[in-house]
Amino acid sequence: MKRLAILLLAFSLSPLTQAADRFKICWSIYVGWMPWAYGDQEGIVEKWADKYGIEIDVVQINDYIESINQYSAGEFDACTMTNMDALTIPAAGGLDSTALVVGDFSNGNDGVVLKGKDTLADIKGQRVNLVELSVSHYLLARGLETVGLTEKDITVVNTSDADMVAVYGTDDVTAVATWNPLLSEITSMPKSSKVFDSSQIPGEIIDLLVINTETLKQNPKLGKALVGAWYEIMANMSGSDDSAKKAKTYMATASGTDLAGYEAQLDSTEMFYKPSQALALTNSETLVTTMKNVANFSFKHGLLGDGAPDAGFIGIEMPAGTFGDSNNIKFRFDPSYMQMAADGKL
Repeated sequence: MKRLAILLLAFSLSPLTQAADRFKICWSIYVGWMPWAYGDQEGIVEKWADKYGIEIDVVQINDYIESINQYSAGEFDACTMTNMDALTIPAAGGLDSTALVVGDFSNGNDGVVLKGKDTLADIKGQRVNLVELSVSHYLLARGLETVGLTEKDITVVNTSDADMVAVYGTDDVTAVATWNPLLSEITSMPKSSKVFDSSQIPGEIIDLLVINTETLKQNPKLGKALVGAWYEIMANMSGSDDSAKKAKTYMATASGTDLAGYEAQLDSTEMFYKPSQALALTNSETLVTTMKNVANFSFKHGLLGDGAPDAGFIGIEMPAGTFGDSNNIKFRFDPSYMQMAADGKL
């Protein structure tokens, strides 16, 4: 009876705590997040959840921004997203969030494509379809800087990632900024040229598994299970044996491509297959500089909230230092669970 009362109270407080031992994470299609699909399919996530006496539901959401919105609304305990989107959506909305897994950074997987033109400078005066205020928007802005242009020289057209390929196939659309696997599909279409990509700003677009900070604090077993599962998946896919081929083939098919296509995407991704690789970035001063740049872009575009007086309005806590207001920390990079994995203590 007492347990029932506790569960009813938890249900009334928040969707995130409906059951103390059951959690939900969501992901969307992207080369660096397909491992979660494989880990779910192969029972790796379930195995690690069982180890810690919990349940973890892994759910695919077709629309990337919608997945983050659902996480921010409390429908999921953790969600795959980039460093910028973690700052500008859940953190800016007041949800204290933690980067639990630093999975990779885009090293060519995000790009700007023009139809019938082959240099970035040709984008001047064009309408550019992209997921507005996402990393694609950030990438475009950084690219424009390299050719002496600003966003005033183009017109942004907000387009869902779920619609991007179809929209680009129409005659009226001549410029897009997007990510893989959409990027690969679009660049393979006639008269298409990739004129700028994330390899030209390495380490700035970081792919994460972000978790509700309070949920992690109350349920460290969830953090251990997710990180443990992640690095088992990484070990499975990083080799050259049949097991790795099987894993990557599944991820390829699930993302709408073949093994060769998926491996091409991996070639333009700096995957952190080992926790030591992720820790090197997470613990670095470079991360502080990157997040400062991201915060400046976000403030300029009004993404930190109407009341934000400056780019440091939201505190971002990192091992090498805090950027922004230390009294308003809403985004954290916590390397402790990845360190456990590196030390073999999960």
